Amino acid sequence: MAAPLAVISAASLWGPYKDIWQAVGNAIWKKQPEAIHLLDQILKKHKPDFISLFRNPPKNAQQHEKVQRANTEGVAIQGQQGTRLLPEQLIREAFILSDLFDIGELAAVELLLAGEHQQPRFPGLTRGLVAVLLYWDGKRCIANSLRTLIQSRRGKTWTLDLSSELVSITTRFTDEVMEQGLTHKILTLVSQIDVNTEFEKLQRERGLGSEKHRKEVADLIKECRQSLAESLYVWACQSPLSRDDTLILITYLEKVTLEADGSLDRVNVALLMAILYCFDVSFLEQVTEDRDELKRRMPLLTERQYIAAIHTRLQESQPWKLPGLQATVRLAWALALRGISQFSDATALAEFTEADEAMAELAIGDNVFLFLTESVLRAENFYQDEFYIRRIHNLVTDFLALMPMKVKQLRNRADEDARMIHMSIQMGNEPPLSLRRDLEHLMLLIAELYKKDPFHLELALEYWCPSEPQPSSTIMGSYLGIAHQRPPQRQVVLSKFVRQMGDLLPSTIYIPYLKMLQGLASGPQCAHYCFNLLKVNSSSHAESIQGAGGSPVSWEHFFHSMMLYHEHLRKDLPSADSIQYRHLPLRGITQKEQDGLIAVLQLTSTVVKWSENARLALCEHPHWTPIFLGLLQCSIPPVLKAELLKTLAAFGKSPEIAASLWQSLEYTQILQTVRTPGQKQAIGIEVELNEIESRLEEYPLTRAFCHLISTLVESSFPSNLGAGLRPPGLDPYLQFLRDSVFLRFQTRAYRRAAEKWEVAEAVLEVLYKLLKDYEPQLEDFVDQYVELQGEEIIAYKPPGFNLMYHLLNESPMLELCLSLLEEGVKLLDTYAPFPGKKHLEKAVQYCLGLLNLTLQKENPFMDYLRESHLSLIVTSLEQLLQGINPRTKKADHVVNIARYLYHGSTNPELAFESSKILCCISCNSNIQIKLIGDFTQDQTISQKLMAGFVECLDCETAEEIINPAEELEAERKHAPIYHETRINILNLLITSLECSPPNLALYLLGYELKKPVSTTNLQDPGVLGCPRTCLHAILNILENGTDTRSGPIAVRESPHLAELCYQVIYHLCACSDTSGPTMRYLRTSQDFLFSQLQHLPFSVKEHEIATLNQMSWLMKTASIELRVTSLNRQRSHTHRLLHLLLDDIPVKSYSADGEGGVEDESRSVSGFLHFETASKVRRKILSILDSIHFNQEIPECLQLEFFERAQIEQVISKCENRSARGPVICNVKHLHKVLIAEINSLQGMAALGQRPLHIEEVNRILQYVVERNKLLQCLYAKRHALESWRQLVEIILTACPQDLIQPEHRQLIIRDLLQDLHDKILNDDAAQELMPVVAGAVFTLTAHLSQAVKTEQKEPLAVPTPGHSQFVFMLDGSFTAPAGSDGVAVGFAPIGDSSLHIILKKILDFILKTGGGFQRVRTHLYGSLLYYLQIAQRPDEPETLEAAKKTMWERLTAPEDAFSKLQRENMAIIESYGSALMEVVCRDACDGHEIGRMLALALLDRIVSVDKQHQWLLYLSNSGYLKVLVDSLADDDLKLQSLLTPQPPLLKALYTYESKMAFLTKVAKIQQGALELLRSGVILRLAQCQVYGMRPEMDQQRIFGMREPPVFIPAPVERYRQILLPALRLCQVILTSSMAQHMQAAGQVLQFLMSHSDTIQAILRCQEVSAGSLQELALLTGVISKAALPGMLGELEMDINEGMQIELQGHLGRFQRQCLGLLTRFGGSDRLRQFKLQDDHAESDRVNKRDEIELAMQQICANVMEYCQSLMIQCAPTFEHTVCLFTPSLSESTNRDGSRQDTQALVIPYWRLPGLGIIIYLLKQSANDFFSYYDSHRQSVSKLQNVEQLPPDEIKELCQSVMLAGVDKISTAQKYILARRRLVKLINNRAKLLSLCC
Repeated sequence: MAAPLAVISAASLWGPYKDIWQAVGNAIWKKQPEAIHLLDQILKKHKPDFISLFRNPPKNAQQHEKVQRANTEGVAIQGQQGTRLLPEQLIREAFILSDLFDIGELAAVELLLAGEHQQPRFPGLTRGLVAVLLYWDGKRCIANSLRTLIQSRRGKTWTLDLSSELVSITTRFTDEVMEQGLTHKILTLVSQIDVNTEFEKLQRERGLGSEKHRKEVADLIKECRQSLAESLYVWACQSPLSRDDTLILITYLEKVTLEADGSLDRVNVALLMAILYCFDVSFLEQVTEDRDELKRRMPLLTERQYIAAIHTRLQESQPWKLPGLQATVRLAWALALRGISQFSDATALAEFTEADEAMAELAIGDNVFLFLTESVLRAENFYQDEFYIRRIHNLVTDFLALMPMKVKQLRNRADEDARMIHMSIQMGNEPPLSLRRDLEHLMLLIAELYKKDPFHLELALEYWCPSEPQPSSTIMGSYLGIAHQRPPQRQVVLSKFVRQMGDLLPSTIYIPYLKMLQGLASGPQCAHYCFNLLKVNSSSHAESIQGAGGSPVSWEHFFHSMMLYHEHLRKDLPSADSIQYRHLPLRGITQKEQDGLIAVLQLTSTVVKWSENARLALCEHPHWTPIFLGLLQCSIPPVLKAELLKTLAAFGKSPEIAASLWQSLEYTQILQTVRTPGQKQAIGIEVELNEIESRLEEYPLTRAFCHLISTLVESSFPSNLGAGLRPPGLDPYLQFLRDSVFLRFQTRAYRRAAEKWEVAEAVLEVLYKLLKDYEPQLEDFVDQYVELQGEEIIAYKPPGFNLMYHLLNESPMLELCLSLLEEGVKLLDTYAPFPGKKHLEKAVQYCLGLLNLTLQKENPFMDYLRESHLSLIVTSLEQLLQGINPRTKKADHVVNIARYLYHGSTNPELAFESSKILCCISCNSNIQIKLIGDFTQDQTISQKLMAGFVECLDCETAEEIINPAEELEAERKHAPIYHETRINILNLLITSLECSPPNLALYLLGYELKKPVSTTNLQDPGVLGCPRTCLHAILNILENGTDTRSGPIAVRESPHLAELCYQVIYHLCACSDTSGPTMRYLRTSQDFLFSQLQHLPFSVKEHEIATLNQMSWLMKTASIELRVTSLNRQRSHTHRLLHLLLDDIPVKSYSADGEGGVEDESRSVSGFLHFETASKVRRKILSILDSIHFNQEIPECLQLEFFERAQIEQVISKCENRSARGPVICNVKHLHKVLIAEINSLQGMAALGQRPLHIEEVNRILQYVVERNKLLQCLYAKRHALESWRQLVEIILTACPQDLIQPEHRQLIIRDLLQDLHDKILNDDAAQELMPVVAGAVFTLTAHLSQAVKTEQKEPLAVPTPGHSQFVFMLDGSFTAPAGSDGVAVGFAPIGDSSLHIILKKILDFILKTGGGFQRVRTHLYGSLLYYLQIAQRPDEPETLEAAKKTMWERLTAPEDAFSKLQRENMAIIESYGSALMEVVCRDACDGHEIGRMLALALLDRIVSVDKQHQWLLYLSNSGYLKVLVDSLADDDLKLQSLLTPQPPLLKALYTYESKMAFLTKVAKIQQGALELLRSGVILRLAQCQVYGMRPEMDQQRIFGMREPPVFIPAPVERYRQILLPALRLCQVILTSSMAQHMQAAGQVLQFLMSHSDTIQAILRCQEVSAGSLQELALLTGVISKAALPGMLGELEMDINEGMQIELQGHLGRFQRQCLGLLTRFGGSDRLRQFKLQDDHAESDRVNKRDEIELAMQQICANVMEYCQSLMIQCAPTFEHTVCLFTPSLSESTNRDGSRQDTQALVIPYWRLPGLGIIIYLLKQSANDFFSYYDSHRQSVSKLQNVEQLPPDEIKELCQSVMLAGVDKISTAQKYILARRRLVKLINNRAKLLSLCC
């Protein structure tokens, strides 16, 4: 039963062949070791495709029937389930395609389906047209693969330097294919496949589309034929064809015909070379290891039948269609016979080898040399293959060397013919027609063969026998890795031929001989030998100046002859007034003489072009300038003048000669630059152009003049040209070129159409060079005056200035440039060959180049112009390009420029220049909007433009795709251009994305322009009509290779390109408008991030900077993705990426859609925990960090001899500028110009002598700067990568759902990250520039470590244990677990104390490594240290009654818990660092940046609080830092005063002050610290501060609870409180701590109170009811209760007289009465009213503030009562200070029930004393409060034990009091944590209230 028919989606006639070509390219051209095995497999699988070359699957009735019914039954597609119904239209197309290519119906369906899939890559084409391309592309791939496989064989001509394994595979495979009759198949296919025939078939079935499609199809068909023919050619090169195959090839060649231009086509040249290599025996002369083996395989040497058959066949008299081709093969055969006859073992073949002369005679008789010259050498592809040139070279040299008699015979015949012609001329007869010209043809062949040398082989060296030894050891080139040295004899023979042919030279072959010399002089060494030959000939010529006895081929003869012509023609010069150049005089130059002179000039030109020595030597000839320039002034044909100018141009390559040539040109007025008075007629080249060349419609002279100026401008640039006769400068030349040549070139008539574009190219080249060399300078914009014939005239501006002016205006020049660009793109759009196409392309390139240069230079030009006073108006080129095109009436100039991108594959230079212009003008956002309109106005053009951009991005360079061998060199040359074009387009996208939408990037990347960008729905190309955009191309570049182990190919092969691609993706993801659509598309359609991240880290050592930047952009994009998916709760995506980045077990494969599901999550949890069961790998996030090397090589310091180092550094800094999106680096080109200008300015002989040394030092400086730039770029890239890594880590730890990473795993990850980060930065070689980023990362990581450990400590409390919660034990007082039990010590288990200690040590090491600088770095590290120390801080515990029951002894003898232990060990580690660490922290606390000081103070605060030994406190006091801090309060006073203004400056001073006071308060809590502070006079310092006395007036509205709207900057009163409260707290703590010095402390505090008594009394009188004011009162009453006692006046540290005593007692009395007055406000029933005032506040505030207010009120009452108690106790013993505190009344001043409704309080005078009733009321109220507080406390404790059982609404309410917004968005676990936090706070608040009520 037949197998079911299924369709291959990739098309069996295309997809597999593409894979073969890919595999062949990877293995052979890219030399990838892993590709060899794959290639072997593919060759075995597809061997039948090579054997049945190009055979299509036949039509089949069964298939026909199946396809017929496919619209109802459908067809099965491989790899897809079910069947697919095909539309009727596709079925009809399939049958047409089947008939068209004679292929099976299913194969046709496959092609159409593949065409449909590939359609987006071919915009504008239908699937049928794409299918046609795919069909031929498949054929091309198989043909190219065959040729490449054969090329890699082991053989006699070349080796590709491949592994022996690969060569064996390809040799064996190709042998097997050849045995199956490959030659016959190839020749049959080459005969059958014809472009015209195929086009006719396609035309009939409408299988041809646009011009581009036609060209692509034609190119594919031609390439197929070419590759097939070359397969035979490369086979013959490596191993000769068999007898039968050779005869088949000869049979084919018999029928070959010529092209229309008389040359062979590319295919037939390849086949001719194949037969020539079959007859090649030259390899036998090389001494190689495998020569004997090759000899045995050579049928020409081993098979008699082979020689007999070939010889017989070639001897046949039947002529071929091309006798010349037959002659070529015969000559090759004759030389092969002659070659093998020289081997001893060839005697048996004598009957054949003796016939070589006859065979050669037959070949010569059929004009073999003429055919080779006109049909082979002029073939399109001859000079594109090195081995074509080598073979013809061998053919010619073999003929000259092996058949000397035949050469002599040719010479004799030529001499005889010359005599006959001479006699005929003398007798007045016509020369006989039957004369042969074989020697002439041979010379012309040699001339033509060596004229071009594209591969720089210098094969012509073999014709020169050096008289002195040459430094080069090889004469020929080298291939096969062996010096290919001919025997010296051969060289001698060839050299003799060259010399002897010049002896007694007959006139008939004089010109051919000169042309031969010209060909043989092509190349540096060859030119030198030729020059010497003509020089040697000159010496014999000197003996007979008339030339009778000397050589006519010598320099002397050439110069002498031209001198005679000059003298002869000069006599005919008419006067200046007569009409010139209209008719040639009678005594002119004959045509033959003209040809001879042209040959001489061309020979001279070639010699001097290649040899500088020849140039300088010939210039020393006394007559050369007068002769050449003199002849130019004579009446000779323009062609001859053109040759003279070309020769001068060749001389002008040397700067020394160029300078004198400029002066000579000016002197001879070739171009008239000076008009003499009274001159009626213009003279010079302008007349020639307008009157002679225009009439003849040929312009050789103009083109030559442009070429001369172009060369001279490049070599020498004379600014003072013409000085003395006219204003100096090049302006007349520029004016002529611009106005007479360029602006009129389109309107002139041309006999030869191509010449129009040749003229344009020549003149535009000069303009381009002039503008390229111009740098705008300030002096160009100031009119310079020169004296000329006694009057002052304005000097000419530099030519570049004039060009800039013309290009920055709507000048005719700019109009013509833009018109030329428009015409150029229209002509290119035809895709048809036309005359002068190459020259048009070059002219367009120069036009684009001019626009590019203008854009680059316009900013400085316009800046200088604005600064100057020149009355010139210019417009920026960007605006001019927006102008209206007069031809189309549209603003389409930029569109025309952009259209060149569509031709990027065929004209890469034009696409490159175009992309550069677009990149320049895209910076302006206003232009962006216009461009969008222009680009999208016409649908067809818009489609083409998009396709152009995409095609350029899709274009793969030569390294990435292997082209046919003959195009390899050209492709390699274009590779960097393709690459740079892609770079420009990506830069254009990045620049555009930075502009506001709509912009060009959004259009090119496929986003919506008419709707909001965020509504875009990105799709794969072809889906819903979506075209292929630049985004698809970029993703394609990045995805190529992600399915392999080695990762994205672009990362390795085009690192800079990949970097920009990642940057574009990042910008799209980061921009708010494009982020949504982009990330959705990348996530769903592409799975982009996962496939890219799995290959991190990228490691390409030679491209470190680009690789780091690639990773940076990718990590930043990943950060955004993690953040977005976390916010959108797309857990599976977030989880999958976290898995990839954080796992330390090998990542398991994921499902294709990327959805992990619950099973994956549970598996990952087990994976995180049970890591010991799997083989561990390094976490990817750590591997990425490993790839960022912190060490950096620093270039060695400059050692300078001539320049001063300081000045050089200044110059370097002046040349520095910020690169686009990069670091500040030095512009090396600009620096080079500055240094060279400095050297040129040196005067004197000494300076000239030392110039080489100066240049060498400049090169050293430049090398240093290049290395320094690289260092800066590398550090910038590392910093960028580290920032991105840090961002990714922060997002993982902060933004991703906490439950995706288990707490234990989170701690381990953070530990690993911290340890690795520290290890890298603490390395001695680590670059200091990376410290800030690392410190920031350490800070973040430590913060998260602290949080993770704390969360872990709380976790056990959340898990209910059997019986009751952990909190029960805590409430019972058993919170501290015994040692060894599984208590809280478990909290540190996952990470371990030892790991924590290591982290602490590393942070401290890092702090010390920063040394004296890097305070900002230390700021981060202090923050890290604070977070670290928090870990050992006991968490907030609920204050329970049970815990309070413990006796002091129980507490002292309790075992050490985990927190205390860790705290003790931490302190031991910190103390081990000694005074070095103390010094650094203390210094930062006292000086430096505000944030640094605050954090240093906070750190000191924390350390001092846990330092049981008080080592730090001792150091602070002993080293004076504590005194410095106290004294600095005086400095703070002024800053703080400025903060109390309504609009304050920055609040930095306030925050620093708060930190300082907090630290001093912490110090004061230690008894020793309090004493030290008293000693340092801190209270007295506070008393001196005036800021405390500057209390702002209260706002009346705020007094009664009406709040101002909340703002960031607090109100002045709030700010004042932030200043006062820390001071009060400090006073209170000192009073409490200073037991031994209590009286002294109290005295100082009283002094502080007295100093600011007005403020104190104002506070005590203040009626405001708010948390702040009550807190203020609570603290103040606390201080007063301990200090403001009558007995303390004696402790004041001042001299007190009686008056002061009375005043101070008065203050004390007021304090007492005001404090007692507070009892009435807060102790009596008034308190209820105070609470009522708070009910007007917002709900959230009320919940938070009520507790604080209640506590404050109770505290005030307690403080006042304590004050009363103190007063009573103090005056009880002596009654010395007796005071009356209460009136003997048991009633309150207000009614008890608080029924008074008025909100306006009646202010009770403070002197009215309260009654004793208030005390009784307080007692009763305290009893009531106690029980209510106790109930509340008990309920809160109960809730805390059972948080999980509380109703959701109550949980939410508890959370809202902690977190005002976003409660609904957090997880339940986090809600429980917040609820617990609130409950603990409530419990502790109630505990404090209970203590106050007791």
